[in-house]
Order: sequence, then structure tokens, then C-alpha cells
Amino acid sequence: MEVPHKPPPLSLALHTPASPALSSPAAGEKVTVDEPMRDELHVAIGGAAESDLFSEGEVPEPEATPPVRRKSSLSTNESCSDEETLQEDEVRRRTEEEAAARERRSQRQLLAVEELVQSERNYLRLLQVSSVTIRSNLHKLQPPPPHLDSLFLHIEGVIDVSGRFLSLLDQTQVRPGDPQFLQTLCDVFLGLSADLEAAYREYLAHYGEVTALENAYKQEAGLWAEIVRVVKASAPEVNAASLTFFLVMPVQRVARYPLLLQTIQSHTDRTRPGHALLERTAHTAIALNRRINEYKRFREVADKYKKTENLSIRDRIQRISTHSIAKKTARLSQHLKHETGMAPKLVDEEFEALEAFFYVLEHGILQLLENVEMFLQHLQGLLACRTEGFDLDLDGEKTAICYKEISTALRQWLLPAFEKRMRTLVYRPLCGLRDLLGGPRNLIRKRLDKLLDYELICDKSSLSYEEQGVANTYRTINTLLVGELPVFNGVALQLLWAVLGTLSCLHRDLASDMEQLFQGFAQQLPHSSLEPGAFWRWAESAALDSAKRLEGLCRSVAATLNAPVIQPLSPSSRRRLQLLTEKHSSGRIFQVTAAVGGGRDLDLSLARGELVAVISQEDSRGDQKRWLVDAGGRRGYAPSSKLIRYHQPAVAPPPSPHPVLPDGMMGGRRHSFTPEGRPLAVSSPPCFQVFAAYDFVGRGHHEVSVRAGEAVRVLEPHDKRGNPEWSLVQTGGGRRGYAPSNYLTLRPPGAGPPDTRPDC
Repeated sequence: MEVPHKPPPLSLALHTPASPALSSPAAGEKVTVDEPMRDELHVAIGGAAESDLFSEGEVPEPEATPPVRRKSSLSTNESCSDEETLQEDEVRRRTEEEAAARERRSQRQLLAVEELVQSERNYLRLLQVSSVTIRSNLHKLQPPPPHLDSLFLHIEGVIDVSGRFLSLLDQTQVRPGDPQFLQTLCDVFLGLSADLEAAYREYLAHYGEVTALENAYKQEAGLWAEIVRVVKASAPEVNAASLTFFLVMPVQRVARYPLLLQTIQSHTDRTRPGHALLERTAHTAIALNRRINEYKRFREVADKYKKTENLSIRDRIQRISTHSIAKKTARLSQHLKHETGMAPKLVDEEFEALEAFFYVLEHGILQLLENVEMFLQHLQGLLACRTEGFDLDLDGEKTAICYKEISTALRQWLLPAFEKRMRTLVYRPLCGLRDLLGGPRNLIRKRLDKLLDYELICDKSSLSYEEQGVANTYRTINTLLVGELPVFNGVALQLLWAVLGTLSCLHRDLASDMEQLFQGFAQQLPHSSLEPGAFWRWAESAALDSAKRLEGLCRSVAATLNAPVIQPLSPSSRRRLQLLTEKHSSGRIFQVTAAVGGGRDLDLSLARGELVAVISQEDSRGDQKRWLVDAGGRRGYAPSSKLIRYHQPAVAPPPSPHPVLPDGMMGGRRHSFTPEGRPLAVSSPPCFQVFAAYDFVGRGHHEVSVRAGEAVRVLEPHDKRGNPEWSLVQTGGGRRGYAPSNYLTLRPPGAGPPDTRPDC
């Protein structure tokens, strides 16, 4: 085996150990600069020693080893010094970079804070321009745009909360560059978060109405051109083309608060004390926007379902479809299952308590409104009755004079003022409250429908897109009602109590005014010197006596009005009277006061004035309100309330005044009569004159009313059917019609009218 040859010794220009050149800077620099060669030397020496250990009989040269070891130790010290220098440079560099990054973050944070504050100031200025300047200039248009104030209805709240935000920042007198300004900004925003949410929530909830009104303005080209001209002239610096530029600003601003606060947070060091407060402020702004969006969604659902639609039958028929029929059938089926106990019903005790209270409140409001309306109607009737204007021949009595003056004062001053206040302070608020009840009522009904739909799908493991929409709609309506119905009930109850309090105050004021009025006439009235107890006893007794007299007067008037009108009977009625009197006694004869239409079995249909005989004063079941009567051959039941006892007249009517003509003179042709027909021509002068012997009141347009002693002209001695009991006559005033023939009498020409006074 061959032994490897020993490498030749390295010839390096190394100085001896005793030489002072080792410590000189020049020698050190030379060794330092020759760094690669030193490494090679170190490796070569190590390799040589390693080869000596494995070679046979070879030992290293002792004279070359000490100088090489001193050079390696020196090189190691210098290398450590260089590494420390490099580390110090790296640390210094990193420190400088971190300081520069902090400075950049601080500058960006300052710019973001200044942007939030300055943009808020510009935003507030533009809102004030739109709400004050543009609004006033639009009102100057002739005519002004309709419903203009509705555009700026909820913008005042936004302006107020934005103004308070900037005012609280300015009061602290801390500039944006100050370290305390960030904490002040967060404290102010958190303090106004509730007011910000309330203001922007209402504005965004009604923003759809604002855009709808603006679109209505755009439909009229002339009006919209005037509006654009006013907007450009009022705010030339912003170059706005329409009202939308200003009205959409609150919608955009509330969404920028989280972005601005998150930008400030991203440029804020986490080690700073205000970082946690800034993070909480940013989360508050995000939650504020989320709640506003949720409220807006609830309002859209409420506006969709709370509207009351007055649809005609045609519109309802047009809305019928297969889907609607299937949906309503499923609801009806589910409702029947609830009523029969076949399916359980989802119960929400909280909502049911709110619903019950709402219906109680609604019933009370409607009942009070009905009573107030009735009260105002009676008050108008009292004001229309001017009793003081009647002449009762009591001008000389003090009581009548005082009554007239008091009644005049009440009717002209006190009661009209009371009625006006009553309508303004009680009736109109109640009407407005009644109208507000329609929205919650419709939502409660719609919730019931959506609950039935929800119960059909709540047990399914997976829902389709449409079913998910049904479930979301039910949850939205239920959440809205549970959250908003207590507020509505509370406000409605407060308004109801306020209206009742106002009603009590109005009556108290009326009583005070009437007492003050009566005090001026108290000494002039009789019994004014009595003690209060004695006066009230006298007033009570006087009122009772007056009530008794009034009751007696009412009974006498009723008896007079209900007394039967005795009128002579026609020949057919006389024959029926004779027939009924022969079959029954005269005490059982009754006369029909009003037409009777038989609506039940065995009931008779009777005309007014017919004569009947009462057989029994009750029916077969013992009902005394239905009497069994005989109508001259027909028998049946008639109501007892329309029957009165018949009283025969003392004087019988005279026989028919018409002469009996031979049969040959009567033509076979019967003449008919109409009110527009012409009278028959009479070829020969009359040989007698016809007068009315009794008063007769016509009961239709074919009958004519005549008075006793009135001269009439007989046109036909019978009716159009040839019945001689009725005659076609013409009065002196030209009126024509039928009258009973036995009410007429004949007199020679030139004789006066007959004496129709009854015998005494």
C-alpha cells in the first residue's frame, strides 16, 4: 500500500513572534484584508495535522506551528469585533426604520383624524345650505312645489346631532395633533351614538318617500327646471345638479363613520393607551350601521303589510291565481287543525299579552270616539233650538227675561266656544289616534297568516329559497311587533289619558263659565234667598211635578193621535161590515191601520182601512201578538199592533147622487182614465150641479182630495173597470182623479153648497 507523499511546506511571509511588527496597525490591517487567505491557511494547517495522524512515521515540523497558532487567535478576535459592529449597525438601522414607520403612522393617523373632522364640518355646512337656503328659495317659487316640507322632514335631527358632535369637539380646545384629541374624539362619538342612531334611523327609514317625491317633481318638466335653477343658484360652489346631491349625504355619511374610524385604528400603535378605546368606537359604529339597516328592513316589511287596500270586486278577482288559492287553502286547513286539536299551535305568550292589550285599547278609543261624536251631535241640536225666540206672552215676568238672556248667552258665546275647543282638543286627536290603529291591526292579522305558513314548514329539515323567505318574513313581523307594539301601546295609552284629561278640563271650564254667568242673574230669580238644601229640595219637587205633567200631556197626545179616524165607508165596505156584524158581534169589528203583508203561513195580506172581525186574540201557540181574524170569507192571522177597534160614524153617507139611467143609454164600451187624458166632451148643458158632501183625502196619484162643499165636475160615473162606486171628477182647480161616488151630492144650479155640519 502506497503511503501518500507529504505536501511541501507552505512558504508564507510570517513574522517571528519576537518581532514587534505583530502589534503594529499595518501588520494587523494586512492580515485583516487577507481574510480569505487566512481561512485557507487555517484549513490547510488542520488538513496537514489530520494527515499526520494517519501517516506512518511522519511527524509535523515543530518550527512552523507556533507562528500559525498566534495568527489564528488574532484573526478570531478581529472577526468577533466585526460581527458586533455589524450587529450594532443592524440594530441602529432597524431602530431608525421603526422610528420612521412610527412617524409615518402618526402622520397618517393625523391625516385620517383631520379628514374625519374636516369632512364632518363640510357635511354639516352643506346640510344647512340645503335645509335653510335652498328650502327658503324653493318656498319663494310661485306656486311652491307641493309637499316641499316633506323632503326636509327628518333632516333637522341629522343636522342637530352633527352640530352637537362638532360643538363637543370644539369645547375641549384640543387640536387634532394633540395626543388627547383621539381619546376626546372617541368619547364624544360614544356619547352621541344613541342620538346618531335615532336621527339616521328615521332619516333612512323615510328616504324612500323622499326619493319618490323627488321623482314626482321630475315628472313635471317646468317645475323640475325651476328646482334645478334654484339649487344651482343657492350653492354654486358645489356644482349640484339636483336635490339628490344633498338628500343622499346622510345616507352616505353614516356608512363612512366605520371606515374612517377603522382607518384611524389601522394607523394607531397597539401599545398606545387609546387603542382599545378606538377599537371599541369602531365596533360601535359598525353595530350602529347594522342596527340601522335592520330597522330599515323592518320598516319596509311593515310598510308593505300595514297598508289598507280598498279593492273592488273586479280587482280581487284579478288577483286570484293558483298560487293564492293553494296558499289560502293551506292556511284554512292549518287553522281547522288548530281548532279541532289535530295540530299544536305555536304560542308566544309575550305577543299574545301585547295583542290582548292592543285590542282592549282599540275598543276603548273607538267607544270614546263614538260617544264624543254623539255628544257633539246633541250639542249642535241644542244650538239649533232657539227657545228664547218664541213669543210666550211672558215679556213682563222677570223669570222669562232672565231665561232669555241666559239662553242667548249660552247659545251665542259659551256653547259655540266649548264646541270649537271640543272638536280641536278632543275629537280630532281621537280621529288621528283611530287612524293610527289601522297599521298595527293589519300587521297583527298578517302575522297570523304568516304564522300559519310558518307552521307548515317549521318541521322540515331543509328549506327551499321560497320557504326560507316565508320563515324570514314571519320572524321579521314577529320581532317587529314584539319590539314596537309595547311602544305603540304605551304612547296610545298616554294620548288616551291626555284626551280624557282634556275632556274633563273642558267641562270644568264650561261649568265655571256658566256659574259666572248665572251669578249675575241669581238675585233676580225667585227662590234665590233659599238655603242651598231648601233650594235643592224645591228644585227636585218642581222637576218631579213638571215631569208628571209632561208625562200626562204625552199620554193625552198619544191617545189623540192613536184615535181612529172615522170616515164613511164605501158600499163594498158597508156590505162587508154588515156581513161581519151578522156573523160576529159589533164589538169584534176592527179596522186595519197599516198595510199588512203576510210573511208566514196562514197570515193574511190586508190593505189599510179594511174591516175584519177578531175571532181569537191569540194564535194556536198562545202568542197574543197574532190575532185570528175574519176578513169577510178569508180567515188568517194578523198582527194585533195594526188593528184598532172600529167606531161607526153617527151620520151615514147619503145615497149616490147620480141619476139612474136606462140600460140602453149606457154604452158597452168602458172608458179608461189616465191623468194625462182629456175630459170627455159634454154636448148638452148640465141640469144639476155636484158637490162633495164629505172630506176625502186621496191615497194615491189616481185619487183626488176634495173638501166638503166643494163643487166638482163628474167626468165619468164609474172607474175604468166600470165600477160605479168610484167616479172620475175634476175639481175647480183643474185637478182630476177618482173620488167615492157616495161622497158626492146633487144640487140644482144656483143653489148653495150643502150644509155638512153634523147634527148636535
